Amino acid sequence: MTGNATRTRRDAIRAEYAAEEAEAAEAEVLENEQAVVSVRVPASLAESLKAWASAEHIPTSALIRRILTRAVHDPETPVLTVEQVEEIARRVFRESA
Repeated sequence: MTGNATRTRRDAIRAEYAAEEAEAAEAEVLENEQAVVSVRVPASLAESLKAWASAEHIPTSALIRRILTRAVHDPETPVLTVEQVEEIARRVFRESA
């Protein structure tokens, strides 16, 4: 990546992070108690989650909370549809090529 491209990407990441933090702070006001959970995931998974969240016009952190909430409260219901899993697999394959 060029210097400008790197800077632009870094700025975009910072803006996204700031938006997610603002959304998390707002949610914290609504919910009395929250905890922070840090998780490392493969870069391809992170990109897939960001793309999915973007397609739904929500912050990535909100999408992840939704996925985790569904998985914990209704473990019998699939968190992802077959189509979503296939799309993630296609993206991972493309990015690894």
